[in-house]
Amino acid sequence: MLDITTSRRGALALLLAGTALSAGAASAEEITLGALRLTSHSPTYIALERGYFADEGLEVELSFFESSAAMAVGVAGGDLDYGVTSITGGLLNLAQKGAVKVIGGALAEDPSVPGALILASNKAFEAGLTEPSQLSGKSFGITTAGSSFHYMLSRIAEKEGFAASDMQMKPLQKVGAIVGALSSGQIDAWVIQPSIAKRLIDEGAAHEIGRFSDYDPSYQVTAIFTSTGIAEGEREQTEAFLRALSKGVADYNAAFVDKTASEDDVSELTGIVHKYVSVDVPDDRFAKDMSEGSMRINEGLALSTTSVQAQMDWMQAEGLVSDEITLEMLVDSSYVDTM
Repeated sequence: MLDITTSRRGALALLLAGTALSAGAASAEEITLGALRLTSHSPTYIALERGYFADEGLEVELSFFESSAAMAVGVAGGDLDYGVTSITGGLLNLAQKGAVKVIGGALAEDPSVPGALILASNKAFEAGLTEPSQLSGKSFGITTAGSSFHYMLSRIAEKEGFAASDMQMKPLQKVGAIVGALSSGQIDAWVIQPSIAKRLIDEGAAHEIGRFSDYDPSYQVTAIFTSTGIAEGEREQTEAFLRALSKGVADYNAAFVDKTASEDDVSELTGIVHKYVSVDVPDDRFAKDMSEGSMRINEGLALSTTSVQAQMDWMQAEGLVSDEITLEMLVDSSYVDTM
């Protein structure tokens, strides 16, 4: 015989549980996060898929971009809440206008870990371009003036004793376009993170002629940033975002950089990243890219302000940004652990 009292209690319990779930969903803060389909953005995908953002009460929507410059504009314009980008002239100009703030560090050169590689096209290599000292007069791929690629070229040129202006810089806007230009011999050289560089080398599309860490061993490649309005007005949300992303960083470094994670963990994390990055690449090739081509991302999203200042000084010396821009205009030090 059906116990009506028990049934009513069960129905009430289900109703209360459903109400609690609805309230929890409604209370989650929705944020939009900019991303590039690169392995350097792996912590974002790990934090999302492993529920670290959700654990902090954040519901994250990803918005994908082809370049860091476009992402910076998206944050400044309010289309994005947070982003991960290189320190570019565009970002500094937006900071001077009071639109954006850097709140953490991300990808970085580490002399103990293989970093960005300097590549020569097959055509240029066969013509004698076999080391960075021979880059003067050659063509070099960048996205835009003032980009990370432009900066890296300048550091190589400085140490090798020639001016970056002695090279033919080819602004191709997108990483994919530079890959195509290098592979087809339309440009002579490029410098890029190892996950992309090693694949080009293995496929016979380019040759390694140097390592960027020989020119700037502490280069802060990318940083975490947000709008000034969010940095100043949404502290709890921003701190929650950084905590969640930091957990993704820790998982990423353990699996792919420090090699301290279990095989099962590495396999799981590789699968997570592959859902978002190089989806057309076979699983075994992508696993090799992650294992052999992952650069360090700063634990706790610490930021090398020394490197950021050096990049700013270079842009100012090149006339790419105003001399009036200061580190304080760019970085919100209340969020950042410096190194």
